Amino acid sequence: MRRLWVLCLTLVLTVSSLTGCGASSAQTAETSEESGSLQIVTTIFPVYDWAREILAGSDNVTLIFLADDGVDMHSFQPTVGDILNISTCDLFIYVGGESDQWVGDALQGAVNEEMQVINLMDVLGEDVQEEERVEGMEGEDDDGEEAEYDEHIWLSLRNAETLSGVIAETLAEIDPEHAELYTENAAAYTEELSALDSSYQEVVGTSAQNTLLFGDRFPFRYLVDDYGLSYYAAFAGCSSETEASFETIVFLAEKVDELGLGSILTIENSDQTIATAIQQNTQDKNQQILTMHSMQSVTLEEAEAGTTYLSLAEENLEVLREALK
Repeated sequence: MRRLWVLCLTLVLTVSSLTGCGASSAQTAETSEESGSLQIVTTIFPVYDWAREILAGSDNVTLIFLADDGVDMHSFQPTVGDILNISTCDLFIYVGGESDQWVGDALQGAVNEEMQVINLMDVLGEDVQEEERVEGMEGEDDDGEEAEYDEHIWLSLRNAETLSGVIAETLAEIDPEHAELYTENAAAYTEELSALDSSYQEVVGTSAQNTLLFGDRFPFRYLVDDYGLSYYAAFAGCSSETEASFETIVFLAEKVDELGLGSILTIENSDQTIATAIQQNTQDKNQQILTMHSMQSVTLEEAEAGTTYLSLAEENLEVLREALK
């Protein structure tokens, strides 16, 4: 596999040298020497948006968002063009979990020997949580499964503060001319994140209910840990399963009745089949089906139209407010 990556990269570099700057993609980077600008490559939307906030006002940066078509992180496969962008960039920022196993091979062929790399899960260190299987979750009794770390670190506003701060510090190191700008932007962004964190605390603290129930995958482990919430779900956050057993549906429906929940939650792009099945197996059969956004499927077009990490976190707060009634 590593040999294939290197061969692909060599081919792209050869073609580039023959064709010059004829690439049609707006997200295809040149080397820093060719473009005269800093090249930053990010993998998923939250990371892209943190960097975008910190870089605001800088006129010498090309910021690239690899998963720009909204593909789920767990399904993302880099193209040869993506590998080239990584190879020639000044800073590469990625999550660092199981879904990013391809990164090691991509970095083997790096052309820019001075490239800085930020593995966000490494930054968090001991604060990274193992993915857990709670009672009633599909596959909870599977034997022989190795523990996986939960990759969805960005769904904690407190993690976002820490990680965006590290991004700002690294940018200041590699671009000292704009260090003051990055520091100021990061400080302002931290204030916004902290204010929203306080709003989450207030909503949770004033709600009678403290349990969420997802008829879906559950990527919000870091969020519920931040605010002391409990949860039930059909699948773990990184599960590839899409069909829940009758036993799982019945268990979750009974939990809805037992806890008096008025809402069943899903994540974006769900067809709500499982949530609906849970609803129809409850006593009242009238629960709302609400959607919280895991921020994994945002496209570049949506980002350019105004979708931000903060706007999605604010939308999630309103859903949380309703779900905890």
